[in-house]
Parts: sequence; C-alpha cells; structure tokens
Amino acid sequence: MDMPDALVQPFYEVPGRIVSLHKNEYLFHEGGAAKYFYFVHSGQIRISKSADSGRVLSLRLAHQGSVIGELPLYQKRRVYIFDAIAKTAAEVYAIEYPVLEHSLEEHPQLAVNMLKIMAKHMRKQHHKFRDLLLYGKKGAVYSTLIRMANSYGREEDGGVLIPLEMTNQELADYSAMSRESLNRLLSEMKRDGIIAYRGSFIFLRDMEYLRREVRCESCGAEDCIIE
Repeated sequence: MDMPDALVQPFYEVPGRIVSLHKNEYLFHEGGAAKYFYFVHSGQIRISKSADSGRVLSLRLAHQGSVIGELPLYQKRRVYIFDAIAKTAAEVYAIEYPVLEHSLEEHPQLAVNMLKIMAKHMRKQHHKFRDLLLYGKKGAVYSTLIRMANSYGREEDGGVLIPLEMTNQELADYSAMSRESLNRLLSEMKRDGIIAYRGSFIFLRDMEYLRREVRCESCGAEDCIIE
C-alpha cells in the first residue's frame, strides 16, 4: 500500500484502526450516528447527498489522503449528513472523534496539519460550487470532466484520456443534472469534436475549450480535482 502524504502521515500515530471496504459497500449512511473521522488509505469512495425525490448529487470522489466525516468534528450531536460508498475496494483509517479531538488539543503541529487539510478541502469545494452557480449545468459538466482529467487523466494523441470507470448516470450525479440531459450534452460535445470515446472511457479532444468555458485560469490545478 502507498504511504499517505506528509500532512496526513502524522494522523496514523493517533490510535485508530484500518477498515477495509468492498466495492459498493457503504462506509456510512446519511443520518447515521457519526463515530469516526476517516482518512482514505487506498481506493476511491464516493460522497453523495440524496434528495427526497430520489435524485442523487455526488459531491466528491475521495481517494488516498482525503478526509471523510469532517463535519461532525467538535459537535455535540454527531450525525453524518452524506452517504459514503466505496466505488472501488478501499481502505480507510478510522479514528474516534473524542480521540482525534484530544490529540489535536495536545499536539499543536497536528492541529496545524488539520487546518491545512481543511483549508485545502474548502478551496476545492468553493471552486466546485462556483462553477455550478456561475456557469450552469453545462459548466458543471465541463468542470467535472476537467476535474476528472486533472485527477486521473493521461495525456495521449494530443488530448487527455480519462481512464475512470464512470457511467453516464454517475457523471450526471456529479453535475447536478438528469441522465437524459447529460446524454444530449455529451452527444453535442462528441459531434463538435470536443470529446470522443475510447472503449468505455471519455477522451477529451479539446481540453482547452473546456477550460476557456469555465475560466480555469482563475484557480490552481491543484484545487481543481474531483476529490
């Protein structure tokens, strides 16, 4: 297994345990009692929010080094407000909230690391909501594809291949739109030469067009990822 990055590594010294998840297994459900703060050790975990209508909004695709379950930290009533499900086989490092809170209070450098992790996380979420609010659902699709390319993309043949297993419904869930609307938009993008398909993977033929449409120059690539 790969080692976590420098900011996350010290948290493995805090008493906790590794939890293994199978693909499509839930780590926790929205509304469930929150007991653990998690660091993703390996694999991918999708964070999503469900509406009463049954619509799902996927918020993040957490990967190694990502934090999950941050909102109940220092809360008297701890409840998870999202669903977390393993998109692939995954492992997380689980620390009970009281244990983590005590460690943060006792070790200033650990608290600084947590502040840096959370600040980085907040910047990523800010840029996502900016794209959705300013550029609409089409912009949300464009920015989602850019984020996936920045996170998992591979440059080849003058474009970027996204070797990520993702159904159109899953892509629609990340973009806050219906699958039917997404299908129409993807067809238009394929017709206009912006994207192509290589097997089941999306190939971005004109990444610069997508970047121009959502004004990517205003944010750093390190914050523009799907996590």
